Amino acid sequence: DPGADASLCGMAATGASGTNAVRYGTMRPNVLNLRVVLPDGRLLHTAGPGRQPRWVPGGCAGLATCHVRACSPALHRKRAAGYDLTSLFVGSEGTLGFLTQATLRLHPLPEATAVTVASFPSVGAAVACTVQVLQAAVPVARIEFLDEVMADACGRFSGMGLPVAATLLLELHGSRQSLAEQQQQTEEIMRQNGGSSLAWAEGLEEREQLWSMRHNAWYAALALRPGCQVRHRDGDDGGSAHGALSATALPSLAQGYSTDVCVPISRLPDVVVETKQDLQASGLTGPMVGHVGDGNFHCILIFNSQDPEEAQRVHTFTQRLGRRALAAGGTCTGEHGVGLGKRALLQEELGQEGLDTLRSIKAALDPHNLMNPGKVL
Repeated sequence: DPGADASLCGMAATGASGTNAVRYGTMRPNVLNLRVVLPDGRLLHTAGPGRQPRWVPGGCAGLATCHVRACSPALHRKRAAGYDLTSLFVGSEGTLGFLTQATLRLHPLPEATAVTVASFPSVGAAVACTVQVLQAAVPVARIEFLDEVMADACGRFSGMGLPVAATLLLELHGSRQSLAEQQQQTEEIMRQNGGSSLAWAEGLEEREQLWSMRHNAWYAALALRPGCQVRHRDGDDGGSAHGALSATALPSLAQGYSTDVCVPISRLPDVVVETKQDLQASGLTGPMVGHVGDGNFHCILIFNSQDPEEAQRVHTFTQRLGRRALAAGGTCTGEHGVGLGKRALLQEELGQEGLDTLRSIKAALDPHNLMNPGKVL
């Protein structure tokens, strides 16, 4: 479920994920082989040079590459031969080599799909509902959280008029018979947590409209601070009337900063509620949105980049958020990566021995520090 400007190898390099990860996994388990140009110019196939797909008559199911094509031979389902080089490069953020081709796992399309949107009396109730749905082993494909600020922004930006309340978007996949059972079970759990406005969308157009609203969350958040300039590439969602308005707005000093953390599902309600309270106490404009089925959520902070005091509040908040996640047994970033901004948090998460090990790997593969110098480490 990539964003509008994502590439397959870029998603592999950042260890990305998205709304479907709760059922189908992040990029890491879905990448089977990578072709990597190492810093010294050598070409590496992380699962072996004979394991990349080739054109064959008829093709085969289950695999794809950056240049989507049929494949042979099919890759093995198990492997215990040596170190897992593929996982080493997934999430390496460009610090170990250039990823130029990825062999990916494909998943079959479900027979039936249904999406619902439910509003809740509080952020805690919405997230608690998420935890209970997962504990009941409902095989959800997507379960997305919007706080009341984000729900209001998305509703106005998309023209759908969502209630100004904590909101869950939930999608189920399966056979028609199993889907009916899943819907009934989900509705019961949602009502127990105060969920309302339950209605299921099963038609493709209606489902796409709901997810388009969710995927435009970034632009909806920017619109909370009028004058934010949004630049779109050809083919992005900015072709809509709302997107075109944002794209042509006059430049301003306001900008958006998105940060994320990921925590164990059992700790998610506490961490989300504490973060919401922290946001309100900080006086920041920061709607919350998350792939809560994975324990992963984001704060989109809109601030004046030329106001040192506000910029410092944003930095201090993001550091507190990262440490809150670590204290809950989570990670300082679930999908955005470390980059420059979370290097200190990475050391707190891994410890000195872990960081030294990463530096040894970096030095072995890139002794001249050519690849993304300064990033991650």
